[in-house]
Amino acid sequence: MIYLVDDDEAVRNALALLLATYGKEVATFPDAAHFLAHVRRDKPGIVILDLRMPTVSGLQLMEQLGARGTDWPRIMITGHGDVAACRRAFRAGVTDFLTKPVDEHVLMDAVTLAEAQLAEHFARDEARAQLALLTAREAEVIALIAKGLGTKEIANALEVSVRTVDSHRASIATKLGTASIAEQTRLWMQIKG
Repeated sequence: MIYLVDDDEAVRNALALLLATYGKEVATFPDAAHFLAHVRRDKPGIVILDLRMPTVSGLQLMEQLGARGTDWPRIMITGHGDVAACRRAFRAGVTDFLTKPVDEHVLMDAVTLAEAQLAEHFARDEARAQLALLTAREAEVIALIAKGLGTKEIANALEVSVRTVDSHRASIATKLGTASIAEQTRLWMQIKG
């Protein structure tokens, strides 16, 4: 889903039509208030927003999304861009900063990049949910696995028996759905970095 927030109806309609021709599902909003009233955290997407809008600017909207814990990819568009605004937007976490009139290919490149970021967001959320199933001790064990420690080294570090570590490793494999050390490490690193 692409959420398009722009106070200029002609721009909204033109961009929505363009995105639809590329097979994108688009929801349009004339301002931040309408967007915030309708958007749901369980329906993540890419947000394309205008920098300058009455009442709540694009940057202010980004701050409000951040305060809600909504860290979806954002593409800022503007007809009045300057270096300072661009810098503020990137510091606030935009994926791209485009000037109006928006070039079709530049927009689609930005959307492709944002889609990759959104896929990464989904993968992090999934990994977070899987790792939330682990007990505190299992989390300690997987953290040590991710550091490259073997069973005996983990047992020594946690001052438990090798058998206990093996039991934790079996439980971790069951909860995460994989016995692969590489996959377990990837999940852990995706969250803990």
